[in-house]
Amino acid sequence: MRQRDRPARAWPAAALAALALLLAPDVAAAAPAGPGAPLCEVRDRRLNELSGLGVVGDGFVAVDDGSDDESHRRIFFLDADCSVTRAVRYPTPPRDTEDLAVGPDGTVWVADIGDNDRDRQTVGVWRLRPGASRPVLYRMAYPDRAHDAEAMLMTGDGRPLVVTKSTGTLYAPATPLRAGGITPLVKLGEVRLPSTTTRNPFSFVGRTLITGAATAPDGKRVVLRTYADAFEFDVPDGDVVRALTTGTPRGTPLPDEPQGESVAYGRDGRSLLTVSESAGEPAGDLPVIRRYALSTSGGVTTPTGSAATTGSAATTGSAEATAATVAAADGSRARERGSVGFGVAAALGLGVFALGLAGVLRARRSAPR
Repeated sequence: MRQRDRPARAWPAAALAALALLLAPDVAAAAPAGPGAPLCEVRDRRLNELSGLGVVGDGFVAVDDGSDDESHRRIFFLDADCSVTRAVRYPTPPRDTEDLAVGPDGTVWVADIGDNDRDRQTVGVWRLRPGASRPVLYRMAYPDRAHDAEAMLMTGDGRPLVVTKSTGTLYAPATPLRAGGITPLVKLGEVRLPSTTTRNPFSFVGRTLITGAATAPDGKRVVLRTYADAFEFDVPDGDVVRALTTGTPRGTPLPDEPQGESVAYGRDGRSLLTVSESAGEPAGDLPVIRRYALSTSGGVTTPTGSAATTGSAATTGSAEATAATVAAADGSRARERGSVGFGVAAALGLGVFALGLAGVLRARRSAPR
């Protein structure tokens, strides 16, 4: 009769081993690609929490996210060597600037959409026209509840398209933007990204969170990035929402970036540019703008499901719970990384407890009576 106890003991051990393999750091599951080619180092100390990047003329435009230091709250223009040539102040302090987009006419749109604590009543976009001395703020409000977001695109008709960080939900203004007013947002769908095994500091969590976006110079392609990869979608008819919710993306690994939240297309549209935050990194480490060759196929990814315009409540809740392990208080990015490690450890601990409890219950049912 004791033989019946053995499967009950072996089952939790095998399941625990599988769970440990799933949650282990990505050492064996390394992506075949290496880091992108370095273009230049950003040496200005005000740019240590880079969250948005764009290409303007022969240089770049960039923003920091949610910095507590007033001198960091600027729209920074850089030359081809990554030296700051101009820093534009905001007329009022931004809350948490996480991304930017550059329009065909050179207008810079800054996405003030970060909300780690999910307690903002409104989010906003700042519009800086070419030659303007100050950007203009347009406030927006979600139709359901607060969301944390770090990625923004522009639709074919010139509306900002917000992509939430954990669920990939798409929101755009329901009416034209109004300075001095609050424009309601409307939910337009959800994007589902394929799964990968690309190395990144946040393990499997980092492969699921959308941290940046960009549009190709010709407007016929868009890209979303995570902490690990970039996914490019074709937009043949100008309908960005349709492309994201029904298209099949091509994946480009962005391995081992310290905290990658920025992405832009190169001037010719044939490559991607990224830059990572340096806050919390070893002293002397500077942000580096890197170039990656775009993938021409989706072969580096394994889809987990097709795109959808709606998601289940269970999926949404799970994704936001995962994102909560990454988010930390505004302006403390080192704490954000620590919270990821804590979240992974907590998930492993809960898994061990659940498997152990299941094994005990099964053993009791198997015991002789």
